[in-house]
Amino acid sequence: MQYPEPIAKLIDSYMKLPGIGSKTATRLAFYTVDMDKTDVEEFSKALISTQKDLQYCSICGNITENDPCDICSDPSRDQSQILVVEQPKDVMVMEKMQQYHGLYHVLHGVLSPIEGKGPEDLNISSLIKRLQKNEKVKEVIIATNATPEGEATAMYLAKLIKPAGIKVTRLAHGLSVGADIEYADEMTLSKAVEGRTEM
Repeated sequence: MQYPEPIAKLIDSYMKLPGIGSKTATRLAFYTVDMDKTDVEEFSKALISTQKDLQYCSICGNITENDPCDICSDPSRDQSQILVVEQPKDVMVMEKMQQYHGLYHVLHGVLSPIEGKGPEDLNISSLIKRLQKNEKVKEVIIATNATPEGEATAMYLAKLIKPAGIKVTRLAHGLSVGADIEYADEMTLSKAVEGRTEM
């Protein structure tokens, strides 16, 4: 049996989300049909708002409503450190920990030859330009995930940055290999930041 077209389109839309297969997408679609009309309207407004009202910070690449973002605009942040992460969600996780008070740089991915992602596909050139312009930066902390791609990206960045005389450190492996930063608990992240090592 075929679903009515609006439900079929909704199922297809949900399936575009990561980790959502056809069964879950179907369940979500039928749940949406049963939702109160006001809730559906609020949900759709929230989706549209994420595209319309958010942008990437021109300095660090984080998601923001204002450019530059609140972190880059905050003079009380430690200007001598930049913590490099894969995705904007990693910035949120690190900020929640309330242990790190420096600046950030978001790569928007990692090097992955299998997926055809090279250095030109990541937010790397803006990091290098940022380091060349800002003499206050004394340390770059690389906080890519402990995956083969994350490790390769960390090594690539270290080779680019170290010749400039800037200290390059990596989060300590309090994070288990294969784990994503967003799923780590605050204590693990705190220990990883404290125990970072120079590359």
